[in-house]
Amino acid sequence: MREVTEDTTQSLIDTISRNWALEMDGVDMYAELAEQQAIPERKEIFRKLSALEKKHADLWEKRLKELGGTLPVRGPHSGHALKSMDTGHGMLEILAEIEGEERRDVSTYLRQMRDIHDEQTVAILRDVVLDEFAHAHVLTRLQTHSGDRSVLDYLIHRQRIGTGSWIGDAVYGVNDGLGAIFGIVSGVSGATLGDSKYVLLAGVAGMVASALSMGSGAYLAAKSEREIFEAEISREKKMLAENPAAAKQELAIFYQLKGVPAEESEKISEYLAADEAQFLKTMAAEKLNLTEDALSNPISSAVFGMVSTAIGAFIPIIPFFFMHGIQAVVAAAVVSLVAHFAVGAAKSMVTVRNWWSSGMEMTLVGAAEGIVTYAIGVALGHMGA
Repeated sequence: MREVTEDTTQSLIDTISRNWALEMDGVDMYAELAEQQAIPERKEIFRKLSALEKKHADLWEKRLKELGGTLPVRGPHSGHALKSMDTGHGMLEILAEIEGEERRDVSTYLRQMRDIHDEQTVAILRDVVLDEFAHAHVLTRLQTHSGDRSVLDYLIHRQRIGTGSWIGDAVYGVNDGLGAIFGIVSGVSGATLGDSKYVLLAGVAGMVASALSMGSGAYLAAKSEREIFEAEISREKKMLAENPAAAKQELAIFYQLKGVPAEESEKISEYLAADEAQFLKTMAAEKLNLTEDALSNPISSAVFGMVSTAIGAFIPIIPFFFMHGIQAVVAAAVVSLVAHFAVGAAKSMVTVRNWWSSGMEMTLVGAAEGIVTYAIGVALGHMGA
């Protein structure tokens, strides 16, 4: 790779200055979009996109200063997509406009990767292009499911349960059921001085409601996961049919960004394109980081979620089948806190945390929950006396 000479330094500074201004437009654009959102999850997605654009801008600012350049003066709402937002367009039109901008940015950066011979700048471009590709795909999914929270719910669900394995589902379900019903049992016990009739009624009702809620949530999340995968396959199939050269180039770019030489990347893309089904699956896997084999079964996810939640929810009410009054309350607290520790320790199987610290954390959280809800129950019981 050729060195940056005195003659080319100014040209590089000018290019990086434009890149910085472009990313700062993105910062403002996504921040403004976040402010306009009523759905909290969608607001959070745009905030994260804004933060990523700021990370890119900071990278360009640092490189610009290393080359002896200064930050350019930015005008208000200089980005084309920002201007589109000011025209009163609907959200779908705005998202489509922004997605187009992201894809144009990718093309610009890829051209720069070919033309620029400064190793440090190319390294920044490689990182930025990966993020910009991801931005474009997020915007595509937001457009496809505008007004439908299933995709957002799916993304949140994936963040909460991690890998989606049955172990993660089971631990999360037990934890959810245990935490929810322990709070109910503590509160009702405080209000009724451990009257087993009322505690069992509230506990069993809560257990059924929690299990059904978790089961339906797991079913919808797994179903959304499959629908997203199938929709991506459909989009890639359409793109391959309408513009096979562009589709193959996009896959080759993914491999280049992973470090595969351009010539080899193109050969791999051509080879995969010979088998349409394999090509589509590969493209979907690259974009979603998900394969058909890894998709969760909606029915099994629902069953695992429902059963594990019911098991966790049943634990705090067990003592009330055999005891009454304060004795039952104490026994329920002991059993529930032991279960909290066990669940916390079990979480270490799907996380990298130490089992002891994870278990103790869950126990302390459970204890705090029990104390607060019991105190509230006592207060409500006195008010009704």
